[in-house]
Amino acid sequence: MLEIERKFLVKSDAFKNEAFSQSEIKQGYLNSNPSRAVRIRIHNDKGYLTIKGKSDESGTTRFEWEKEIDLTEANALLKLCEPGAISKTRYEVKAGEHIYEVDEFYDDNQGLWLAEIELKDANEAFIKPDWLGDEVTGDVRYYNSQLSKNPFTKW
Repeated sequence: MLEIERKFLVKSDAFKNEAFSQSEIKQGYLNSNPSRAVRIRIHNDKGYLTIKGKSDESGTTRFEWEKEIDLTEANALLKLCEPGAISKTRYEVKAGEHIYEVDEFYDDNQGLWLAEIELKDANEAFIKPDWLGDEVTGDVRYYNSQLSKNPFTKW
C-alpha cells in the first residue's frame, strides 16, 4: 500500500499527441492534512475514496489506500468536502516501460500541468520525454490537497 511516484511540471502540450487515454476528474478533500489526507474522487463515471499518509523526506513515497465507491455516494460525499474542489483532465502517456499521468487543471488552478510517474522503487530509472519540465516531487505546493486550499492562480 505504498505509493512511489515522482512529479514534474509540464512545459508544453506535446504530450497530448502521445496520449492513449483521456479522462475527466473531479475531486475534493474531506481532510487535507498532509499527515492523512482523505480524498473523494469522481473519475469519469466511477467514485473513489482515497486515504494518503504523510510523504517521506524526499516526497516520493507515502501510504495510499483507495477503494471504489458507489457514484451516488461519491457525489454526496463531494458536497461534504472542504472548499476548493479540483477539476482536471488526465492524459495517460506511455514512455518506455512506464506511464505518465499528465493532469491539465481548470478553475483556480488553470494553466497548471503536472505529470506523475509511479515507480516500483524510488531510484528506478525512467525515460523523461521532451515535454517534461522541472521536477517538483516533494514540493507540497503541488500536492492536489494543497492546490485545493492554495490554488496555482493565486501564487
